[in-house]
Amino acid sequence: MSRRERENMIQFLTKVQGLTEEKLMLMTDEDVEHLYTRAYSMHEKG
Repeated sequence: MSRRERENMIQFLTKVQGLTEEKLMLMTDEDVEHLYTRAYSMHEKG
């Protein structure tokens, strides 16, 4: 994943899920992408 994609995912997760940027920065790209996919699908349903 590109740096910009990761930044966008982290911004979304901090706003929607209330996760801290510091915690997300320590996660792997795969972890961030997994959380983003779950949060985005739930956000669409909401």
